[in-house]
Amino acid sequence: MGHDGQHHDVGGFRAARDLLLNADYATARSEFRWPRPERFNWALDWFDGVLAAETPDAVALRIVGGERPATLTFAELSARSAQVAHWLHEQGVRRGDRILLMLGNQVELWESLLAAMKLGAVVIPATTLLTAKDVAERVERAGVAHVVANASDAGKFAAGPFTRIAVGDAYGWLPYHESREADARIVPDAPTLSGDPMLLYFTSGTTSRPKLVEHSHLSYPAGHLSTMYWIGLRPGDVHLNVSSPGWAKHAWSSVFAPWNAGATVLVHDYRRFSATALLEVLRDEAVTTFCAPPTVWRMLIQEDLTAWRLPLRTAVAAGEPLNPEIIDQVAKAWGLTVRDGYGQTETTAQIGNVPDEPVKPGSMGRPLPGYEITLLDPVTGRPGDDGEICLPLDGDRPAGLMTGYAGASAAAGDGFYHTGDVATRDAEGYITYVGRTDDVFKASDYRISPFELESVLLEHPAVAEAAVVPAPDPLRLAVPKAYVTLVPGREPDEDTARSIFEHCRRGLAPYQRVRRLEFGELPKTISGKIRRVELRERPPGREFTEEELNR
Repeated sequence: MGHDGQHHDVGGFRAARDLLLNADYATARSEFRWPRPERFNWALDWFDGVLAAETPDAVALRIVGGERPATLTFAELSARSAQVAHWLHEQGVRRGDRILLMLGNQVELWESLLAAMKLGAVVIPATTLLTAKDVAERVERAGVAHVVANASDAGKFAAGPFTRIAVGDAYGWLPYHESREADARIVPDAPTLSGDPMLLYFTSGTTSRPKLVEHSHLSYPAGHLSTMYWIGLRPGDVHLNVSSPGWAKHAWSSVFAPWNAGATVLVHDYRRFSATALLEVLRDEAVTTFCAPPTVWRMLIQEDLTAWRLPLRTAVAAGEPLNPEIIDQVAKAWGLTVRDGYGQTETTAQIGNVPDEPVKPGSMGRPLPGYEITLLDPVTGRPGDDGEICLPLDGDRPAGLMTGYAGASAAAGDGFYHTGDVATRDAEGYITYVGRTDDVFKASDYRISPFELESVLLEHPAVAEAAVVPAPDPLRLAVPKAYVTLVPGREPDEDTARSIFEHCRRGLAPYQRVRRLEFGELPKTISGKIRRVELRERPPGREFTEEELNR
């Protein structure tokens, strides 16, 4: 299959990637430079031109569980995505057009993503959990010209001037399966510039209305070299990432990072999460590298992990801060250190605990290759060892940083990109997460990090999940209040509350102590992140206080 001379130079990308495959942390930090080709199309130049050409029979994608298991080699996925690209072009998809992909963990998702990249179309990934109202807002705000969705979701789309393509049969929609009859040869209409837009993501909206994040043909494909390095991916690895399509983490660990390394993307497709089923997949599919959010790790450690012998070489967590309790339990059971990392939809992995380097429990690690991290005091704006995580934009701007929010640049007026997250840095350069600038609060003039308190709460055997927010107090202005979801079999009664308060008294400094407690389910975004902003505004329900219980 030819692309008629449209390949761009992939040498710089390959050299940067090869350096990271073999470098220790000090070497990677000092020698790595972002590749900055003028023209770059990762799907054509890297996926087709290198992976499919040099390792055609290696497995690119394997989906297990669910109703549609599948295994495709790099050569097969290269050819299939070219067919889809050719067919989409026939349906009117053009360079720069915006195409909404609302698909689950199914082969068509990866085919469509690669196909759209080959055409230079701009992909808007969307979760299948969206409501009709969410869909309408996204279609309008993002200027969507084409939609690819499952027939079962067709009813969520109102009338509008966009092409409708359905996987399955939906009245009035073009059938995706017709792409199987298309030619597997595509001739791009123009070169792809590395700064051309490639992805538009709606953020998860933990504190406000979701923003629209724009990434280029360079920022996610090349930017995720930092993510590949953090995870510790190597050619031939089998990488399992627990993430739902539509969110940036899916692109991080189920597309770019593993395929930058030439590893297999393994997908566990399930309707309902089961820790046992996940452990079986890790064992039966000989998974070597594993990434899951702390929520999933918290469910895994409820199982007897010592009963499972797994081929894992390395494991990481991302999405929310990783609690030390998880690291401790997994290390005892498997002799494996779960490594935390930090990044955003707006960036690739910025900070991480990398393989073969000491891990400090509670710390997110150190800056990853290609990223310089400055902590700015939110009040004075001066750099120090305590403040908001910011990326300096003078000099070598990190390639993994978004182009900007739709309609705005990534830089604030001070020459920094502001993450909105607060952290501290120790003498050895390890960075510890404190909280969102919106979530950190003061009680009796002490600054409280919800994450620190939540980590202690999670060590209590009755606590499955916890979120801490400020509650108004006449004496201290605010006191820490915990919302707690209990593990199955524990009752939300006075005895349990008393036991949790006692545990907090032993594990926290007096100024940090949790003073109020309420049991129940935690409100979350559709990507699974806790919405503390909602808890802060919620009127109190059945509340336990330490003072009451000790009377």
